[in-house]
Amino acid sequence: MWCFYRMESTPSIMLRRALALTWSQAALWAFTMIAFLLLLEQISYLKKRRSVPGPLLVIPFIGDVISLVRDPTKFWNNQAKLAKSTNLGVSANYIIGNFIIFVRDTELSHKIFSNVRPDAFKLIGHPFGKKLFGEHNIIYMFGQEHKDLRRRIAPNFTPKALSIYTAIQQKIILEHLNRWISLSSTNKNKPLRLRLLVREMNLETSQTVFVGPYLSAKAREEFNQDYTNFNIGLMTLPIDLPGFAFRKARLSVERLVKTLGGCASDSKSRMKSGAADADADADAECLVDFWMQDLLSETRDSSLPPTPEHLSDAEIGGHIFDFLFAAQDASTSSLLWAVALLDQHQEVLSK
Repeated sequence: MWCFYRMESTPSIMLRRALALTWSQAALWAFTMIAFLLLLEQISYLKKRRSVPGPLLVIPFIGDVISLVRDPTKFWNNQAKLAKSTNLGVSANYIIGNFIIFVRDTELSHKIFSNVRPDAFKLIGHPFGKKLFGEHNIIYMFGQEHKDLRRRIAPNFTPKALSIYTAIQQKIILEHLNRWISLSSTNKNKPLRLRLLVREMNLETSQTVFVGPYLSAKAREEFNQDYTNFNIGLMTLPIDLPGFAFRKARLSVERLVKTLGGCASDSKSRMKSGAADADADADAECLVDFWMQDLLSETRDSSLPPTPEHLSDAEIGGHIFDFLFAAQDASTSSLLWAVALLDQHQEVLSK
């Protein structure tokens, strides 16, 4: 039997050993750098937190975002408890590289909001809000641009406009209350789950107040589904890839804004056709009608500066979506308190 051996030269062995040593050194260097960055992250967090109540240590890079996404209510309740534990009225946490402060004190909240400007406090609204709402959004506007937009939307909230909105809400709410009574009767007076029923009522009031006759039944159905996707996306990680809830939410927002922009276009056409009437304001049935009336009056008035680009139909659709989102948030809070208080006062509930 013959055996053959491949003889390696001494330089080849030395090269292999040198490469192995180099990779070992690189791995050690990388590990040291990562450990150093993690240490800096913890030191930075602790330096900012100081004596403010909050987690003693944070998970590297992501912070407490898993708890926030998994159970938002519990997360914010814990922050509120921490804020209440001292006289400071605030608590701290760390979310994806951002040091956050939770403010529970009312007076301190007023001071903060009175100083919202680029060189003081920036209103974030949501950790991933710009990805969902877009950069050019009323939430992120400052200075003269914000003042100009507020001036232009002022006609939407005159006493006359508000009286129309109130009448719309009253009519829709009574229809839903009667529907709930009917459901309760057919359900042999067993308790009903109000969450989805209240949500339907809330969405219909907002949609009708803002864009009234310009949403068809099919459009409302698609709108509701897209709005559900949007709400789910608010509570997920910002993974903007196909199949993830955040991507679905972002695309849903684009469709919602496009739909609302179409409503603005339809309203503008309708208001323009009625502008020849002596009292065109009588035709206004919702918020977008009042807005388009004012926009058309500015267009006819040559003494006023030309309408800026951010008041195109698409941008108006985006702003209406902002209003609708804000209205949903405020209405949901009010309805939650209403249900909670009714449960505490059974004599009122029985009426």
